[in-house]
Amino acid sequence: MAPVKNADSQVVNEGENDETATQEERKRYVKGTYTDRVKMNQLQNLLHDALIATEHVQNCVIIRRKDASLRASSVGFNLYQDQIQKFIDAFKDPPRTREEGIYFDNNNYKCVRADKNSIYAKCDKIGLVMVKTQTLLILGTYNENMYPSVCVEAVENLADYFKQKGK
Repeated sequence: MAPVKNADSQVVNEGENDETATQEERKRYVKGTYTDRVKMNQLQNLLHDALIATEHVQNCVIIRRKDASLRASSVGFNLYQDQIQKFIDAFKDPPRTREEGIYFDNNNYKCVRADKNSIYAKCDKIGLVMVKTQTLLILGTYNENMYPSVCVEAVENLADYFKQKGK
């Protein structure tokens, strides 16, 4: 049984086009993988339109806090599971996070702000902004050619959008 690939050369469902695929496998594809891919694509478009398009957010991700899963990310920006968990844990003890900072991408970031909803950290002229909603964590990074205040505003505005939606 040969894997079926979509236009992005990703395996869609190994049994989908095969005559031996069961009805149950097809239902699972429609309910699970396909739906998740559509949602992730919508979230990635939202990340691009709300954050990357400002030209003051270098990279960004949306993380579901409940299971520490990556829901969407900007192109080429990948996080390891232990790093995702560290970002989530940073909100559990903001004073400690403020004191110790955040280690990310081979840099030790000094916290500029750390409270129950937002964490801003910088290392020289680069930085990161994390905002927590009811179910999500949104992270954006900026570099030396970007305005930190615009990055903060964009990430906070996207978080407000999700908060209004109850997410």
